[in-house]
Amino acid sequence: MAMSMAGGGGGGGRRRRGGRKHAPIADINMTPFIDVMLVLLIIFMVAAPLLATGVPLDLPQTKAAPLNIDKVPLTISIKADGKIYVMEEPIALSDIAVKLQAVAKAGADERIYVRADKTIAYGRVAELMAAITAGGFRKVALVNEPEAAK
Repeated sequence: MAMSMAGGGGGGGRRRRGGRKHAPIADINMTPFIDVMLVLLIIFMVAAPLLATGVPLDLPQTKAAPLNIDKVPLTISIKADGKIYVMEEPIALSDIAVKLQAVAKAGADERIYVRADKTIAYGRVAELMAAITAGGFRKVALVNEPEAAK
């Protein structure tokens, strides 16, 4: 009563000749791409804080809380030798107002952060702040280091 099937292959599937069982894969292997992206992410996470330091100063320490700043602040720095820098470019005191007006994106409403070495004379800082306000900028803030925990 059993009926024999011709071909006797069993399993009902097609078989190719030549031993090739799978077609070539045309997908892109994402693993090396992801590895490279993760390495670049780590490099940028380590390098970013090193690039944002600006002019090296010895700032005074206070108990004030740090500010939350979303963008890169417009800073003016005075080193211990009396040299003045807008961001990281050296500048003369007489050219401060012109340079700030060229650099400030929000115009006269932009907040200017003044960083002064703790050994610099108060009169020199006052001269700088007077030059900033003479340029039309009214939002001037002094930057300091948080006091070290004892």
